[in-house]
Amino acid sequence: MIEYELLKIIWWVLVGVLLIGFALTDGFDMGSMALMPFVGKTDSERRAAINTIAPHWDGNQVWFITAGGALFAAWPMVYAVAFSGMYWALLLVLFALFLRPVGFDYRSKLENTQWRTSWDWGLCIGGAVPALVFGVAFGNLFLGVPFSLDDTLRSQYTGSFFALLNPFALICGIVSLSMLCAHGGAWLMLRTDGDLHNRSAKATQIMGIVFLVCFLGAGAWLYFGDIQGYTLVQPFDTNGVANPLAKEVLTNANPGWMNNYSTYPITIIAPVLAILGALIVIPAAGKAKAGLSFLGTSLAVVGAILTAGFALFPFLMPSSLNPTVSLTMWDAVSSKNTLTVMTVAACIFVPLILIYTTWCYYKMWGVITNKHVQDNTHSLY
Repeated sequence: MIEYELLKIIWWVLVGVLLIGFALTDGFDMGSMALMPFVGKTDSERRAAINTIAPHWDGNQVWFITAGGALFAAWPMVYAVAFSGMYWALLLVLFALFLRPVGFDYRSKLENTQWRTSWDWGLCIGGAVPALVFGVAFGNLFLGVPFSLDDTLRSQYTGSFFALLNPFALICGIVSLSMLCAHGGAWLMLRTDGDLHNRSAKATQIMGIVFLVCFLGAGAWLYFGDIQGYTLVQPFDTNGVANPLAKEVLTNANPGWMNNYSTYPITIIAPVLAILGALIVIPAAGKAKAGLSFLGTSLAVVGAILTAGFALFPFLMPSSLNPTVSLTMWDAVSSKNTLTVMTVAACIFVPLILIYTTWCYYKMWGVITNKHVQDNTHSLY
């Protein structure tokens, strides 16, 4: 039988893996569509960009759905507080995502320039808005979320939608948006040719520079901007029954959320990966090297997500109103039986997702050219 403490760690890792899988796959979907109206100058070029992700976009969203389901099942308190307190932000993401399936299906139904241009911008919004909001959400975790819990663990959120749009969180939003746009641009470099390929390379280089500057800026802001991270007071029973009220939290012993990087030096690899990825993609995109650019953006995505996760560990949702009720991976989890059953299910289904996703990419790989679009105008998006 697996210990409760180990199960908590397993699900912290698994949710992280699912988020990284989502960012690596659905991330380039969103990024490529956010760039599409800018790098595609003709209808054929825009259709070529859209059809690079046509066989994959809905499959890639399995990572997003799975991550959401895992969040609900593994960390129900986090799910409850986030989806009630950040309701309008998440609703904005949902409505932006609505534009993706209808945009893909309806865009090319009519040979009307205004019709197609409108859907192009809808797809752009459907890619850019979620990428921006996800980054803003992570930024607010570093600042603390304005919620509290009563004695019965009912949450009360006192913030507002516009309070989420503070300067630091917006910088984090730009980090997320530029990161996924660079990833999407590198994907377009891999799957297109000609002018579209060249413009995508330029866009990837620009987004890589923006990501690097904002990523370093956000880190400097955390460290030098008097943002205090939280520290869990020890001893703390990590194997005990989950109860967010049964702990003490220090708010003045973790400047800039940097303590974990000195406590666990191996975690330094995360920000190094993110910076290395950006330093790879900027010159690689400048030389139109698609494979190297995609490798660089992938490293940046993995590194950026791990940087946030390692810095916050073990906190999942810090409270700015009452730090003691902050939700951590130790005390905001489901029961031991629930985590055990979910672990068995994850061991079965996560490999299946990886296998069929890899198979789909292998079978449907190839460069989408203008000629291919024109020769298959009635069967493609």
